[in-house]
Amino acid sequence: MSFGQAISTCFSKIGVFSGRASRSEFWYFYLFVFLIGIVINIIAGLLNTNGSNIVSFIIGIIFLLVELSVGSRRLHDTGRSGWLQLLLLIPCVGIIILIIFWAQPSKPGDNAYGPAAA
Repeated sequence: MSFGQAISTCFSKIGVFSGRASRSEFWYFYLFVFLIGIVINIIAGLLNTNGSNIVSFIIGIIFLLVELSVGSRRLHDTGRSGWLQLLLLIPCVGIIILIIFWAQPSKPGDNAYGPAAA
């Protein structure tokens, strides 16, 4: 899956926590979020107004929902429950565990969460 396809797929499946997501879809989307985050923070820092802070907050909430849904689908692709994202509530350790899970290869064939990701 290409960079652009990953972004469009993730946004088209906003709030969809079922199914599976390939490694490329997941990591390309997280790269996109990282780059957009840098741009938004630079613009918000230059403007430094309440309006820009509110817009940044709204965009952040939208991206959080998309990140959680693609993260859940990625965990499904490795044969794990999407609820494991609650590990993010554990400082430091939780994100390390999730990065390891997200980076693992997909389980071949169908699993309990659906057919293999394209």
